[in-house]
Amino acid sequence: MSLVQPDSTESRSALGSFAGGRQATVAVIGATGYTGQELRRLIAGHPALGEPILLSARDGGARPPIEPYGPEALGSAEVVFLCTPHGVSQPLVRDALDQGCRVVDLSADFRLRDPAVYAEAYGAEHTAPDLLDSAVYGLTEHARPQLPEASLVANPGCYPTSVLLPLKPLLEARLLDRDTPVVCDCKSGVSGAGNTPTPAKLFGAVHDNFSAYAVGGHRHSPEIRQEAGLEQLVFVPHLLPVFRGILSTIYVRPAPGVTAADMRAHLHEQWEDEPFLSVLGASGGQPELADVRSTNRCLVATADQGGHVVITSAIDNLMKGAAGQAIQNMNLMLGYPEQAGLT
Repeated sequence: MSLVQPDSTESRSALGSFAGGRQATVAVIGATGYTGQELRRLIAGHPALGEPILLSARDGGARPPIEPYGPEALGSAEVVFLCTPHGVSQPLVRDALDQGCRVVDLSADFRLRDPAVYAEAYGAEHTAPDLLDSAVYGLTEHARPQLPEASLVANPGCYPTSVLLPLKPLLEARLLDRDTPVVCDCKSGVSGAGNTPTPAKLFGAVHDNFSAYAVGGHRHSPEIRQEAGLEQLVFVPHLLPVFRGILSTIYVRPAPGVTAADMRAHLHEQWEDEPFLSVLGASGGQPELADVRSTNRCLVATADQGGHVVITSAIDNLMKGAAGQAIQNMNLMLGYPEQAGLT
């Protein structure tokens, strides 16, 4: 991934218009991974953020300007972004909170409210269950009222973001038949699996290939169930031979008398003032990865098919599915305009 930075002189000139000239300091732990690198790019172009504190949670994995992690390095940071694997974030969150920092955790460690569900999904006991109730699930468009006062934000998973953004408004409006399972057929680029080398992510395994994985139960399933309030859910992820992006195809049974046009109209009404969410019209075609690549956008379309409605949703997994949504959450935590650094 290129770390060529935008010329930030012009963007930083707008600082005084909303931040009183003050630049906040943030820290990124896990700055060497794909999401950490994406955050570094966004921070460099953010008009209200100064030079970040860049840290690596991997022993021996740091290289200048990235330093090995130590809690004493967090003291000057207002917000700490954790781009670390599940299990690693739990003690780091406690360190950051003890240092008086606020936290946006991009791992899965604080998304699930029930520690027993976490243990079943991730194969390990949660070591900080006392913090779970205070964590705000940071699906930004649904968490706005909670974010200004939040000390700990659990940034949603990339797959759940692509599914929940269109699904939650429809469920809340009772436009879906809850007695019929919701089927989520989702495809992601290889960056969604991180940059740790594995045989399944080698070029020879991914190129000119396409496959489903974790078919028996992916770790994001309980997250989607929890936030959608659904028990009947089928979620199957697939690996695309591309680097970034998620395309989700969601099959739902509408409530009696409800059509795809009704769902489209409701989403359009709900999202009319949303800076990053758009629903395509009946003749607007289907969302494509190319439409959202390197943006914080989510594009959605709906179509009737044989008594069901097919919802398609496209996001960039490293942006709206990770770093972009994290910046969006941070903006609201610190009182900045929601689009700052994301346009």
